[in-house]
Amino acid sequence: MCGIIGYYGTKEIKPILLNGLKRLEYRGYDSAGISIMESSEIYTQKNAGNVSELAKNLKLSEIQGKIGMGHTRWATHGEPTDLNAHPHLDQTGKITLIHNGIIENYNSIKKVLIDKGYEFQSKTDSEVLVQLISDIYFSDDLSFEQAVQVALTQVIGAYGIVTFCSEEPDTLVAARHGSPMVLGIGEDDYFIASDASPIVDYTRNVVYLDEDEIVTIKN
Repeated sequence: MCGIIGYYGTKEIKPILLNGLKRLEYRGYDSAGISIMESSEIYTQKNAGNVSELAKNLKLSEIQGKIGMGHTRWATHGEPTDLNAHPHLDQTGKITLIHNGIIENYNSIKKVLIDKGYEFQSKTDSEVLVQLISDIYFSDDLSFEQAVQVALTQVIGAYGIVTFCSEEPDTLVAARHGSPMVLGIGEDDYFIASDASPIVDYTRNVVYLDEDEIVTIKN
């Protein structure tokens, strides 16, 4: 059972993500990671191991962004390794995604993408989803939100996701099907998480996403 925390706002982002991951440790996990977007660049760090190790070895000390996300993973597809940890990037490095759930038809989607020339760094079903979103986004004349929507119509299984793209640096997208997701609304910021525990320190104004609901946060 993976843990998810996403943030969009003006507060210092790294403590929010790391504290959120600490709050999610009770769910059980074998690896952890974060992605932060700053000036249309995505910076990611992840490792097999615990959140304390991630924080201790964090190399993003100079990074300040308004959009970011963190993830704790409990391995289902792929061993607990650094490469299999979340967040996952597409092969352009412009889209990052975290995922809770299982994509049941990931093998068939992966074969199609490999035939198109996509290369995969991990053994996870989650990387297949971010590469699928990338294929749709960069092939069709769609917004990032629309590309996510189209990709999700092609997957079978359960998901709670948070994702963003450096081509649209003011946008964060989250969605759920079968995996709970909670939106937290602050005075000038937003939180998205797999449960309310990483959010309640910052706001008590929370909304539980409905099944198959997609949330887009932007300026």
